[in-house]
Amino acid sequence: MSADVRAMKTPAEQALSSAFAATRGKLPGKGAVVALRDDAFRRFDASGLPHRRIEEWKYTDLRALIREAKPLAEPAASKGVVPDLSGVEASRIAIVNGRYEPGWSDYYSSSDPGVVLSELFAFVGEETAHGLIPGKDDIAVSLNTAFMTGGVALRIKKGARICKPIQLAHIFSGPAAATYPRCVVIVEKGAQLTLIESFDGPSGADYQVNSVLELVIGEGAQVDHIKVGRDGDAALRVSTLGVTVDAKASYRDFAFTTGGGVVRNQTFVRFVREGTEASISGATLIKGRQHVDNTLVIEHAAGGCTSRERFRSVLDGESHGIFQGKIVVEPHAQKTDAKMASHALLLSDEAEADNKPELEIFADDVQCGHGATAGALDSGLKFYLMSRGIPEKQAEALLIQAFIGQAIEEIADERIRESLMQTAVNWLGARG
Repeated sequence: MSADVRAMKTPAEQALSSAFAATRGKLPGKGAVVALRDDAFRRFDASGLPHRRIEEWKYTDLRALIREAKPLAEPAASKGVVPDLSGVEASRIAIVNGRYEPGWSDYYSSSDPGVVLSELFAFVGEETAHGLIPGKDDIAVSLNTAFMTGGVALRIKKGARICKPIQLAHIFSGPAAATYPRCVVIVEKGAQLTLIESFDGPSGADYQVNSVLELVIGEGAQVDHIKVGRDGDAALRVSTLGVTVDAKASYRDFAFTTGGGVVRNQTFVRFVREGTEASISGATLIKGRQHVDNTLVIEHAAGGCTSRERFRSVLDGESHGIFQGKIVVEPHAQKTDAKMASHALLLSDEAEADNKPELEIFADDVQCGHGATAGALDSGLKFYLMSRGIPEKQAEALLIQAFIGQAIEEIADERIRESLMQTAVNWLGARG
């Protein structure tokens, strides 16, 4: 005699099942979108929330962290202010409570012939709208697909040069709830774009965000993507970035996180044709009991591609920083050049850093490597600065600023680079 053994559902998982049953017919989208939602929720329902026994989620156990599944957020009651990046002039597209809000935005594609802007569910006929992205089998992505409430689709036309950065500004407003925004950005052959993705919300509100951005980069295109996480101190956010890169493209990505109670930035990149150059990096500054997980999987599915992954974290108080990076080189991806490094600076004895770099190489003509470090401030350098009359706290701030600055220097846009550096300085100033 045999019987199927199934893990007991947590209260949060039970609430998500009830919420999907109650809202399935009310969520936007018809036809193929409904079938896509149903299939995604079946995958989620079969496995439940990710937990520590799943290797990719061992450090960020959502089954334990999500005690309560929040209800879907309602549309914003009134127009508010869209947070910007200080000193950076950008065209802002507001995604408020998981929905595109034209009234909050100051960007209209009619003013830029190189861009086509659509509301997510008005965007049809593209395979990216059906979730065919790297990382599509991730449970968090399935949950987003099941509940996605809105977002935008951007198409940057062939050969277009978008001089002004475009900012996808994700904003939470109102009582604690859950949002599931989904955005698609297609950059056609030879086009150029700087894309900022920001996340903001109020302090004290334990809202939940599960976002997905699908990014398709065409042949010879140049794309800079900067993600800025400034969530409220009690927020839980899982942000997924799925990127497909064509031949001879230039792709730079930077994730900057200072806010949120629990944050997971997960990135899935696939190089589908030869000659791509990519830089994927990030900086994290956290304190108190903040938990930030940067996880990435880079798939070299074509030969002659170069990738560099560099992440730096500053951890104070009882904070927990995680870096999980995997480079996969497929058998036919000869002449791959891939390097990955993660460095953590611990400012207290209670802070914790977990670094897990991995290589999976199935080709024999490659140059690949990885490294990771974690440690305290260099006491010798600190003593040197103090011996020159610099007070202890100021000496520490200078060393921390230099450490994090090496990551921020990876950003190509000078205005964005200076804005984030000033944010880091302000964080250090608040440390006291």
